[in-house]
Amino acid sequence: MAACAHGGVAYRQPPLEPTLEPAPQDDRGMYLALIRQMQDQGAYYASLAHVDAFKKRFGDTPDLRILEADAQRETGNGDAAAALYRGLVRSPQAAPAWHGLGLVAAAAGDRDNAQLALANAVRLEPLEPRYLGDLGFALLQSGRIADARAPLAKAAELAPDSSRAAANLALWALLSGQSSLAETIMRGARLSGPVRDEVARLYATLRSPPAAPVRAQASPAPPVAAGDTVQRPPGSMLERFAPSSDRSDEVMP
Repeated sequence: MAACAHGGVAYRQPPLEPTLEPAPQDDRGMYLALIRQMQDQGAYYASLAHVDAFKKRFGDTPDLRILEADAQRETGNGDAAAALYRGLVRSPQAAPAWHGLGLVAAAAGDRDNAQLALANAVRLEPLEPRYLGDLGFALLQSGRIADARAPLAKAAELAPDSSRAAANLALWALLSGQSSLAETIMRGARLSGPVRDEVARLYATLRSPPAAPVRAQASPAPPVAAGDTVQRPPGSMLERFAPSSDRSDEVMP
């Protein structure tokens, strides 16, 4: 009070020290999230560098290995990706591992094993639109139009804002001879011109009878049901299928 009355300098609380946020690399969970974010943005090579850094700091885990496998597949290292995926089919990352194996198999033209692996992924995680959409697209590629209807419809309804899911369903409608339905689906989803062009291109490609698989497999085992023992992954899978992440939702599998 005296200081105020005589014009002196009153007591002032010292400024608070700024709160320092930990770097993502200092926290295991944050670091994994950072690597996932890189991959969502398409920075797969950068994510591989951070995978190596993560291993040195925190060690290896199934969560990290699935990210490494996806990055290897997206950068064209199909053999390395397949080896990592195979090691994960009995881990908590079994569903994404089977999904990755399916995409790698499809890239090699191995349609039977692609469908087997993608069906396993769907059975383990039946609510994942990406797995449903990729399974449906693989069935379309094999000429199994009727079988593709259910997974593609499920993907479209589970992800109503996904232009990728809508485009795949429109492609199914075209291949089923329902052009008016295809137009309704594309208009309702407000698909852009480039996406419509891609649907038309794929329709022109797929309406012809499918070619024979590159590698014939003798009597592939049926896909596993949820809770059953997961089938062993195929032995030979190469390269990547196509841009499979949802970083560009307007690109079909």
